[in-house]
Amino acid sequence: MPHELPARAILEAENIFVMSDERAGHQDIRPMRIAILNLMPMKVTTETQLLRLLSNTPLQIEITLLHTASHVSRTTSAEHLDSFYSTFDDVAHQHFDGLIITGAPIEKLDFEEVDYWPEMTRILDWTRTNVQSTLHVCWGAQAALYHHYGVGKYEVPQKISGVFNHRLTGAKSPIITGFDDEFLAPHSRHTDVHASEIEATGEVDVLAVSEEAGVFLAATADGRQIFVTGHPEYDADTLYREYRRDSEHGLPVPVPVPAHYFPDDDPTAVPLNRWRGHGHLLYANWLNYCIYQETPFDPAED
Repeated sequence: MPHELPARAILEAENIFVMSDERAGHQDIRPMRIAILNLMPMKVTTETQLLRLLSNTPLQIEITLLHTASHVSRTTSAEHLDSFYSTFDDVAHQHFDGLIITGAPIEKLDFEEVDYWPEMTRILDWTRTNVQSTLHVCWGAQAALYHHYGVGKYEVPQKISGVFNHRLTGAKSPIITGFDDEFLAPHSRHTDVHASEIEATGEVDVLAVSEEAGVFLAATADGRQIFVTGHPEYDADTLYREYRRDSEHGLPVPVPVPAHYFPDDDPTAVPLNRWRGHGHLLYANWLNYCIYQETPFDPAED
C-alpha cells in the first residue's frame, strides 16, 4: 500500500506487516490484485478495518481503492480521494483477483433511489467477467443479491445492532473452513434479507444464520460471490460510536443499546472484541480458497 495512506501507520503501530512497493517489486511472485469499492462515509476508518483483515495472510496483496464517480463524498476529503482512490471507469478495462464491496448507510432507500445505483449495477455486472471472487458486505450484499437474483430487502421494526451468536447451517463451502459450529459477529442494519428467498435462487447457499439477526453468510458454490450481512471487520468500539451518534441525534428516542455488546448490557462499560478470530478466518479463507487457489496466473485469461 502507498506510504502516505493513513491506514499504513495505524497497521504498523499494531505490528501488522506492511510491505513497501519497492520490496514487493523484488519478490518473484505475482501479487493478488484486490480492489475495495468503499461506499462508507468514513472511508479512512473502513479502509483501515478491511486492510487489517486482509493482512492476515502470507500472500502478497496489491490494493486498489475505488469510490463511486456519481456520488460526491461529504465526509472524506477530495484530497484523500484524489491521492489514494480511483473510479470504476479508471479500472473497468482491468481484471482483479478479488473485489470487496462495502456497506453503505442507505438501507432505507429503495435500490433504484440511490443516486449511484446505475453505476453500481454496471460494477456488479462487470464483476461477473472481470473479478475472480467478490465479497459483498452488508448493504453491498443486499444490493448484489437484489441485482443478480431478485432477492428483496425488508425494513425491520428496530435496528439490528449488536453482537449476535450464529450457527452454521450444514451447507458446504471452503469459505467456512475452520469455523466453529457457533460463532459471534456484529450486525448494524435497518433491513433484512430472508433465507428462504436466497435459497430459492438455486444458486446461493445460506451458510450461517442467527436466530436474532437472521442470515449472516451466503455464497455461490463456485466461491465467486460471497455475501456477508454483518460486519466482522468492525473494531471493538465501532458499535459504541454508532450508538453514541444515534443517541446524540435522538433517532429513535431512546436509542436501543446494541444487543450482547457491552458487558452486562451496561453502555458505560468498555466493550470487548469477541469476533476478531472469525473475522480474520473469513477473510483468510476468502483469499486462499476463493482467490489464490482458483485464479489464473494472468487474471485476463479467466
